[in-house]
Amino acid sequence: MATEADPAFLETATVFLGAAVMAVPIFKRAGLGSVIGYLAAGALIGPYGLALVADVQTVVGFAEFGVVLLLFVIGLELRLSRLWRMRYEIFGLGLAQVLLTGALLFPVLRMAGFGWKPALVIGSALALSSTAFAVQLLRERGDLSRPYGDRAFSILLFQDLAIVPLLAMIAILAPYARGDGLVLENVAIALGAVAALVLVVRYGMGPLLTVIARSKADEVFTAAALLVVIGSALAMHAVGLSMAMGAFIAGVLMADTEFRHQLETDIEPFRGLLLGLFFMGFGMSVDWGLVAQAWWVVLGGAFGLFAVKGLALYGLSRIARSDHFDAVRIAATLGQGGEFAFVMFAAAASNLLIGREEASILSAIVTLSMVLTPFALKLADRQRPKEEDGEADPHALEEAPNTRILVAGFGRVGQVVARVMRMRGYDVTVIDNSTRLIRMGASMGATVYYGDARRLDVLKMAGAAEADMIFLCIDDRDGAKAAVEKIRHAFPEAIILADTYDRFSEVELREAGAHEVVRETFESAVELARRGLHRMGDGDVAADLIEEFRRRDAELARLQTQYGIQEGLQKLREKYTLDQPG
Repeated sequence: MATEADPAFLETATVFLGAAVMAVPIFKRAGLGSVIGYLAAGALIGPYGLALVADVQTVVGFAEFGVVLLLFVIGLELRLSRLWRMRYEIFGLGLAQVLLTGALLFPVLRMAGFGWKPALVIGSALALSSTAFAVQLLRERGDLSRPYGDRAFSILLFQDLAIVPLLAMIAILAPYARGDGLVLENVAIALGAVAALVLVVRYGMGPLLTVIARSKADEVFTAAALLVVIGSALAMHAVGLSMAMGAFIAGVLMADTEFRHQLETDIEPFRGLLLGLFFMGFGMSVDWGLVAQAWWVVLGGAFGLFAVKGLALYGLSRIARSDHFDAVRIAATLGQGGEFAFVMFAAAASNLLIGREEASILSAIVTLSMVLTPFALKLADRQRPKEEDGEADPHALEEAPNTRILVAGFGRVGQVVARVMRMRGYDVTVIDNSTRLIRMGASMGATVYYGDARRLDVLKMAGAAEADMIFLCIDDRDGAKAAVEKIRHAFPEAIILADTYDRFSEVELREAGAHEVVRETFESAVELARRGLHRMGDGDVAADLIEEFRRRDAELARLQTQYGIQEGLQKLREKYTLDQPG
């Protein structure tokens, strides 16, 4: 017997979706970013707002998977070579930031009346910034790959690593703790689990994804992508490490495979929705009544936290040889408290290091510090040197030295096009859903991605928005026409050159918006005819004859595009019949 979905679940989902749809566009239009929109939406529908949703903990627990997916996507963008290059900033700058910020906050907390144990825990928690919040802002601004974005992410990555020993510190400092804390056996188990994860993902997932890719089952590939993330996260959680760290490791290991692009494309929708739910959950968790009673503490604490962390980040960034503008942007990006602070406050309250009311006030301070971040970034942007005004376009400096070519489809035609473009020295990116052809493209030196070139999201991830020219060389008449229409709509500035196999599809692609269309067999047929003329002894007229044929063929294409296949052909026949001598 058929059963209906739980209406209560659907009602809750409707409330969440409705709040997000209303709030996020308003806050983005106001220049505050989507994250603040999600926080405001959560505050509105939560138990301390309109009370449309009461079960906050379940929502937050489920939505934390959004952070896991975010770290996986970030890992996909970080090849091992880049991560190795960042090692000094991760363990040098990142460690220094946590220690210095904690040291600066400790005496302030002591003066506020906290004992040394609670002050140590709270200072350490507040030293952590929001990975989800900061990375989301960097991605929205297109700054994640900039030098200051690199350094900001290095600090965030160390903070994520630090959460494990910080949670262990809470257990050690608890009034009833036995003091055995983090023993050597636990460390060995954690390191063994990481090593096992590396081996499984690096040497097991590649062959598995290759088999799935050859089956052409897109939904199974999406399931496999989620399996990689969930499996890695659970494996790390089982040995006491961060689930987000497990997902990040898996992402880094998959970053050097031909499947990186398709994995990111499949995960992205889940990541966006769950991360939005994650921020809404935190907006719901704030006790606004308590905040109202101690508003001056929350307000002063949020501004004070941002000021102390900002000064520490600015000073360390300058010591690390960042220029003034980059140091200011790093301070503005990471000055807020982070989501792991909520976890540490809850753990500290459970271990009787702080009270429940104190945990709520501290959580409100962290939340308000997140709200301050977009405003801080706007102020930081005013520090841009006049000579760097051109940096507003994130692609302007990168486009000058080379031309970006995107070849969608790496069959017989796509291979020739890519080789010619590479010979000229252009930056060539190749997309195809054949693992064999992708590996061939990689051997040529091109940037290669596994994926369906007919899908707009795949084209976006491969860099279609930044491409100077897009060659569409896919063996699918209907799919090619739809792809051209999507590209013209999404990237109106892109120059589109398409390969097709007959006159009819050529007309369709021109109507769809392709700038140039060439039939796959046209040039080889013309060359074959030219050689035939030479063999027949007509080599002296071959060049003129071929040139006239090309002119008439181009005219036919224009007429058929304008009047349709049959009428265009008839007009061409009438014209050249009239041209014949009487």
